[in-house]
Amino acid sequence: MDHIVFDIETQHEFSEVGGRNYPHLLKVSVIGCYSYLQDKFLVFEEKEIPEFEKMLKEASLLIGFNTKFFDYPVLQPYLKELDLKSIPACDIMEDVTLVLGHRLSLDSIAQATLNAQKSGSGLDAIRYFREGNMEALKKYCLDDVRITRDIFEYGKTHGKLSYNSKYHPESLFVSVRWDKYRFDKETAVAPEPSLPAPDSQAVCRETGNYSLF
Repeated sequence: MDHIVFDIETQHEFSEVGGRNYPHLLKVSVIGCYSYLQDKFLVFEEKEIPEFEKMLKEASLLIGFNTKFFDYPVLQPYLKELDLKSIPACDIMEDVTLVLGHRLSLDSIAQATLNAQKSGSGLDAIRYFREGNMEALKKYCLDDVRITRDIFEYGKTHGKLSYNSKYHPESLFVSVRWDKYRFDKETAVAPEPSLPAPDSQAVCRETGNYSLF
């Protein structure tokens, strides 16, 4: 079974679909993911979502940032045979919020924990999509996946994450308990091989950026 880090970019912003209560109307532009089993970054366009669903069927853990509120309702209408909520998940934002009582941005955690930062916002991703600049869009999305994975790995190893706050001059810490999510590639069962969709791409590690959060 696989552990998958993923992030979704959308075709629309909330103001175009009636507000934040309607994430299912945003529509997918691309999905970026990292497969622990394959040790590979992959990206899927909207028409290739059935191929991503095949990967999800082999997943024993989904990892992301604000996935349950945002990515799940955007993606679920596309899935024919799978309920995302049936797969064990580590939603980094959810875990942090449960400890602190308030939300943090991905950028706040990335800057303090990894000394990395966002190169833009989700609105940039929507603009790339509308311009037909799929190369920039995919790079943008996959960088978000990479940073999310690296934050997860840091928390899994150290049991804590750092974050920045405008109310404190120094970084603060929040505890996480992710050591239980250890992935052992040697004992993982590989999925049956399947032919990729014509346009799906395996991408090298140095890529990308951010969703609406």
